[in-house]
Amino acid sequence: GEEMTHYCMELILDRWVKPHVDTTNWEFYDLSCKSRDDTEDKVLHDAVESGKRIGAIFKEPTVTPTQVQKIKLGLKKTWGSPNGAMRKGWNGITISRDTIHIDGLELGFKKPVLFERHAVGGEYGAGWKDVGAGTVKTVFTAEDGKEVVIDERKLDNDNNAVVTYHNPIDNVEDLAHIFFTRCLAQKIVPYVVTKKTVFKWQEGFWSKMKAVFDEHYLADFKKAGLLQHCGGELQHLISDAATMQIIRWTGGGFGMAAHNYDGDMLTDEIAQIHRSPGFITSNLVGKNEDGSLIKEFEASHGTVADMWEAHLKGKETSLNPLGLVEALIGAMDHAVDLHGGPAPLKDLTGAMRAHIHTLFVNNLGTRDLSGPEGLTTEQFVDAVGMLIEGKTLADVQAKYQPAQKHDEDDQLIADIDDGMVMRLFKDLDSNGDGSLSYKEFSQGLARLNVAPKQNPVGRVLRISLEDAI
Repeated sequence: GEEMTHYCMELILDRWVKPHVDTTNWEFYDLSCKSRDDTEDKVLHDAVESGKRIGAIFKEPTVTPTQVQKIKLGLKKTWGSPNGAMRKGWNGITISRDTIHIDGLELGFKKPVLFERHAVGGEYGAGWKDVGAGTVKTVFTAEDGKEVVIDERKLDNDNNAVVTYHNPIDNVEDLAHIFFTRCLAQKIVPYVVTKKTVFKWQEGFWSKMKAVFDEHYLADFKKAGLLQHCGGELQHLISDAATMQIIRWTGGGFGMAAHNYDGDMLTDEIAQIHRSPGFITSNLVGKNEDGSLIKEFEASHGTVADMWEAHLKGKETSLNPLGLVEALIGAMDHAVDLHGGPAPLKDLTGAMRAHIHTLFVNNLGTRDLSGPEGLTTEQFVDAVGMLIEGKTLADVQAKYQPAQKHDEDDQLIADIDDGMVMRLFKDLDSNGDGSLSYKEFSQGLARLNVAPKQNPVGRVLRISLEDAI
């Protein structure tokens, strides 16, 4: 890839991965605009062939150049997105997009939300022309030469955009197995989303999904108690309703499968509710001729061009690498599953994830989470690297949390009666486990008569005029 995400991933590979992993057999392909232009896109075709052979792919965000970027970069043409070539070359079935969750940090949805977006078909591969008034006839020609008229219509306007696309449905059964298996494993309630009431051609997607569910999964979902609140069977959602329910179902615990375009739009909505695209995974799943799954992992956000421009000007940046790292972890873990790699490799990927989460919940995250005092891009990569190397959280705090803040905190508690504070803590800690849950904390505040109360207008803290003054 390129720009800010490429810069950050180079830091991560050098600091977290290469000191601990032999990457000799990893294959790297430069899909930057300049590289694709210089090789007439041969590098993309080579990457697709390599991915098909290896089966475990990590992809950084890439730039699909505009006409302005073509001129700025001196390109021969505005090269298209590499994703279409990848989905075709790897027999793409689905793009799995899931919410990322961090214990101790509330993001958006409380429980996981899973999504399967059909990886092929729809508007993305459409053919189109601007035409005038006249007649449009869409004709299908079978392999034996037989012709079928799909549609014929009169165009009265002087200017019309005529669009043709199709939705392959042979691999919908594979998508269904992937979706329902994942939902069952994570105790998620599944929904299939279409607009089949209006777009009659979408009926086939729903019919295949339901047939697979009823034959292979219905009994297991009932046994797990996942269909109690949806009539005891797989539920269909009209895409309009899905848009509204995503906003309402902030408790999470649901999954959706949809056509390509609907999946693209709905997962963007999920990302916004769950803080940002940086907290959503993106995993293209394809299938080799031998039945083995090809999996390509990437962050669901772009190259973060504005931050890259700031970096080039010498300004501090603070890129949250979580989405990128989740993708790298996914590719490394899948490589182990496919090729029987060393077990310690998964120990490393698990440690990478755990250390990122630890820093986030201890206010040592990037500035999107920790505010202005959060770590810079380089500092955060270094902080995780320290933990991977065996340093402690205290070591990281000593390096990156300002000493002045610790001095101020020490001054605040200098004259506190430790014995009385411990008695108060033990009184609030009703189950004696050495920590306070939200419920224990709330009950303690109520007993001390210092808990904020609701007023008739809404949930606001009642402050007297004297207190405000």
